[in-house]
Amino acid sequence: MFVLCTSMFVLWASMFVLDSFAPRSAFERGTISEGERTIGAGSRTKIEGARTISEKMSMHEAYAELPGVRLWYRDSGGSGIPVVFLHAATGSSGVWEHQEQAFVTAGYRFIAYDRRGFGRTVVEPSTTASGATGADDLQSLLNHLRIDRVHLVGTAAGAFVCLDYALSFPQRLRSLVLANTVGGVQDEDYLALGRRLRPPAFAALPPEFRELGPSYRASSAAGTERWIDLERTSRPGNHDGTPSPTQPMRNRITFASLETIAVPTLLLTGDADLYARPAVLRLFAARIKGAESVIVPEAGHSAYWEQPLIFNRAVLEFIRKH
Repeated sequence: MFVLCTSMFVLWASMFVLDSFAPRSAFERGTISEGERTIGAGSRTKIEGARTISEKMSMHEAYAELPGVRLWYRDSGGSGIPVVFLHAATGSSGVWEHQEQAFVTAGYRFIAYDRRGFGRTVVEPSTTASGATGADDLQSLLNHLRIDRVHLVGTAAGAFVCLDYALSFPQRLRSLVLANTVGGVQDEDYLALGRRLRPPAFAALPPEFRELGPSYRASSAAGTERWIDLERTSRPGNHDGTPSPTQPMRNRITFASLETIAVPTLLLTGDADLYARPAVLRLFAARIKGAESVIVPEAGHSAYWEQPLIFNRAVLEFIRKH
């Protein structure tokens, strides 16, 4: 009996040591919360074992002096492949706080910026809106930073710019990630679908109701308040909820134009997204050749915030392939 117990203890100790020194994935080394991932047609993976990285990392913050605008950006620097993040119409570059550490830890160069009308970006008074497209701003920023090709990640309205950029400058992209977005598609039948899903009174609802799923609001009061604070401070001098001016697009985005996209694309949405329902995502998946899809469970219109572990894991696994 003593020999048996001793053997069992040695086996347990060996397993503990092996586990302690085993390589960890980028997700295990990043900020992790519990969640469940749904990929494709029902494949599910339970995510357990929350871990947190406490060390701080330096982030370069500056203005890029671009035509007609002083664009505020955040850049981790380094020699990693750049991943550029574009925020929604309810945020700024600050909303990516759950992504910064995870992507830098995974070896990538993290870049995010405040789009025109948001955050600390300053538009010159003499600038007319007619020629200032979001895709042109992104192109100018990449040229300013002397970056050739990037992975591009956009959420909600930020993904409109990503699509416009992919149609205009596909040679500058390694991959494209479109999260929680209606895409800016202008086909009349698609616009009619949007009106059926979201009646006129929908826009008057509080942004946290429209863009955070009920599971997240119920389970994370602190996270909800933080999101609300970032949303309220994202529009300089415009804290009454009035939408920021919309930039024009270089292209008229239609489902036919989506069929011309050859850049590797990941489509992602929440199962409780009131804008981009899973059925809406499938409309895009049917048009963008070879697109991969991820449905994030218990998430609304802000999967990057509500389920950052699942979001980060899905995006990192995808961009590693490209």
